[in-house]
Amino acid sequence: MAGIARAAMYAVLPAELLLTVLVVSGMPLPGPLLAMAELTVTAVFVLVTVTAYRLFRIERRNGADRWAALRATVDLLVPLRVRTIMEFELKGMVSLVLWIARRRVGVPPGATALTYSREQAPVLLVLLFLMTVETIGVDLLLIGMDVPDAVRLPVLAADVYGIVYCLMLGAACATRPHVVTGKELRIRYGVYFDLRVPRDLIASVRLSRSYDERAMVRVADGRLSVAVSHQTNVTVELVEPVTVVRPLGSRAEASVIRLFADDPRAALDALRDPAEAQGIAERA
Repeated sequence: MAGIARAAMYAVLPAELLLTVLVVSGMPLPGPLLAMAELTVTAVFVLVTVTAYRLFRIERRNGADRWAALRATVDLLVPLRVRTIMEFELKGMVSLVLWIARRRVGVPPGATALTYSREQAPVLLVLLFLMTVETIGVDLLLIGMDVPDAVRLPVLAADVYGIVYCLMLGAACATRPHVVTGKELRIRYGVYFDLRVPRDLIASVRLSRSYDERAMVRVADGRLSVAVSHQTNVTVELVEPVTVVRPLGSRAEASVIRLFADDPRAALDALRDPAEAQGIAERA
């Protein structure tokens, strides 16, 4: 039943969105078509609600508390990748607030924070400027052409979201640096990637620059690359492979990790000396 409800929900939502845009834009539609659409949406809403309630009650009867039952219900009704993307968006918004408050996530007292956002900041600033100019220019153009608000406002909303996304990306990278403690190396890229490597699995660390990385997070031939602006500058070799969870949930094994740090020498010092990993302050 959960599968049927999920399929119905994802089939009806795009159709309802299209129908709403057509109605708002003033396009005449047959009355029977509108009535059938509303009946279909109502039926799907009832189906999803009933299914969610039944799944919630089953989880509660199995001993789960309210929040655990609610999470399990959402997991069953919403596909993993959709949940992951929604989580990225939520964490990105939180990152903006943390960035404004000058706070960081997951950097315990005494740990070494290894930033990686400084390298990509100029690129993000240029992109942000261009997107802002494009948003204003396109909106003025649509207004000058007397384009209906039903078309202009969705375009404006999409452009504004692009600006907000750019801000979220920069804030997420600034508030979530790599972290070295006495127990682990935590490698991150914004809200999209997070890998914890126990220090006792680290065999060696060396400086090694690469300027042609193909993707932000890539695993190939047992090598993990977590790049910034297509660059890495620190290579960590492990005594045994670790499981890497890619941004959208797929898994791979890696025994060599290449990452980027604004100050690669600080990363090298922190990883080679466990005592320093507890006491070295971040280098500006």
